Amino acid sequence: MLIEIDERLAQRLERVAPARSRKRSEFVRAAIQKALWELEERATAQAYARHPDSEVDAYLDASAWEPGHKVKRPRRRRK
Repeated sequence: MLIEIDERLAQRLERVAPARSRKRSEFVRAAIQKALWELEERATAQAYARHPDSEVDAYLDASAWEPGHKVKRPRRRRK
């Protein structure tokens, strides 16, 4: 992948991730991952804003998540 950046951005990048070290590739990969994650989070937030959960959708039985508590399941009737 080749990308062009302006001189000012190149200087800023050189200060935090010098070209002589292997840190530059790691820095660029992390920056791309962060940018993609932020875009995905923004898209998710927009989707929830368009279609918010109702109380029924958002119901959560907190006791099911508490440590040491077992969720009681109904017993099956024998035939």
